[in-house]
Amino acid sequence: MQKIFLHFSRWFVGLLFIFSGLIKVNDPLGFGYKLQEYFEVFHLNFLSGWATGIAIVLCVLEIVLGALLLFGFWRNQITKGLLALIIFFTFLTFVSAAFKVVTSCGCFGDAIPLTPWQSFSKDLVLLVLIIYLFIHREKINPITTNSRWQDALFGVVTFTSLGFGIFTYNYLPVVDFLPYKVGSSIPESMKVPEGALADEFLIIYQLKHKKTGETKTMSDKDYLKLEIWKDENWEVVGEPEKKLIKKGYEAKIKDLVISDDSGTDYTKELVENPFYNLIIVAYNLNDVNEEAVAKTNALALNAVEQFNIRSVMLTSNSAKDAAVFSKKMKLFMEVFYADAVPLKSMVRANPGILLLKNGVIVNKWHYHNLPSFDELSTTYFTK
Repeated sequence: MQKIFLHFSRWFVGLLFIFSGLIKVNDPLGFGYKLQEYFEVFHLNFLSGWATGIAIVLCVLEIVLGALLLFGFWRNQITKGLLALIIFFTFLTFVSAAFKVVTSCGCFGDAIPLTPWQSFSKDLVLLVLIIYLFIHREKINPITTNSRWQDALFGVVTFTSLGFGIFTYNYLPVVDFLPYKVGSSIPESMKVPEGALADEFLIIYQLKHKKTGETKTMSDKDYLKLEIWKDENWEVVGEPEKKLIKKGYEAKIKDLVISDDSGTDYTKELVENPFYNLIIVAYNLNDVNEEAVAKTNALALNAVEQFNIRSVMLTSNSAKDAAVFSKKMKLFMEVFYADAVPLKSMVRANPGILLLKNGVIVNKWHYHNLPSFDELSTTYFTK
């Protein structure tokens, strides 16, 4: 029985670490954004600039530790490494859950969103299994004792996972789990189906008795049911607390609002354009690749002049900063504004390009593999 549980623990932990690492290294920039949230919580903002690099290293570490556990190599060092990593992750997920500082841990990226308490529960299970593996580590047998083969397999796993992370960072995720993936309709993703259940909230009142000074906490339902409101001696003090008790239907895209510099909403006009239109996303103009912006600007100019394709830039910077940037880069395209969160989800690049038609994302590109104007016109505009 002990041998069966040891094999189960080894395979379960190893495969889960590999899966978790692969999911996140598929989108290292997204995992980097999540790490920035943790850095902010723990007042480690000086690490924010290194977030993506740290994200790739953590993902590679997960994959390597999981693979080496399955291979059975260097069992002392690997079980100690797994134990240290899972203690670190368990601490982070507990802080997220208990203090509600990070709403999603990003354990499995955007592929499998978990609540903080779900993440913490998952890490507790892994912690128990890894402690068991650590205690019985001497019974873990390697698939080969040949040191050359061990070094070779370690090298292959390490450099393959590291190379994959560098590739996805420079050329977008191989598998896109975000709502702005190619083929998806932005207008449809923003809709809430008719009859869908809305969020259910409970309003919590703090009550105080005017004569005795007694205080009590009561929900809005009990407040009405018990008719406390009829008793003039009880008064509501402070601001009522709104507590979510049942999550309703949530649109895939719920936070996209596009406006001009005067605040006029252009969301519907831009995302429901029945013709081809180019959306250049540069969520942070202070850190944008200016050479790539110049190339996208040239694409926009050619697209407008030859095919009357509307081309716009979306940014989260202020209108003042955008105006200075636009003048500096001699931008031809229109500039609109949106929150950084949806812009980061649209395309994992700064800048990146989306090609839309009738609200559907036809294709999108990282600035490292921007298409030429001839490719765009031949593949899309002339058809």
